[in-house]
Amino acid sequence: MNTIKNLKGSQKGFTLIEILVVIGMIAILATIVLIAINPARQFAQTRNSQRVSNVNTILNAYGQRVADNKGLFQSSTDPVCLAAMDIPSTAVSEATAAKICFTLAGCTGTTVNMRPCLVPTYMSELPVDPKSGTACVDSTCTAGYDTAYTIWKDATTGRVTVFAPTASTVSELNQDIRVTR
Repeated sequence: MNTIKNLKGSQKGFTLIEILVVIGMIAILATIVLIAINPARQFAQTRNSQRVSNVNTILNAYGQRVADNKGLFQSSTDPVCLAAMDIPSTAVSEATAAKICFTLAGCTGTTVNMRPCLVPTYMSELPVDPKSGTACVDSTCTAGYDTAYTIWKDATTGRVTVFAPTASTVSELNQDIRVTR
């Protein structure tokens, strides 16, 4: 009896196989959880949500400016805004759209400096793309800015569209983020 009792008392703990099986199951569960959560996808979705908000904000401010100026974006009574370029009318989509930017190296092609017309009356500052935009660094924006958004006005309908081109890339979930009014 004493011998059997000693054998049972000395067999404490887990075997190597049991430990390896548990570690394997934990690894499989961790992999499943990481795939389900996918942090890169979550960050891309967050950036795209911000882009949707920014595009709507820009278009709302533009619409309010036009409503306050009897259908015109520029106003002869506002010399600061008169110096800004109006949105070019084009029947083509984002291929020939104007970039909402001013005096930066990446700010090339057709550009629209909407900031003098919108800031601070209609918004505190122009929103920029969370991944590729460059915000103003001072109140006068002497260093320039690039929202990384584009804007165009349809020549036939007069409807204005703001578009977030960065959202159309593979790393940003290939979403088409645009608002037309």
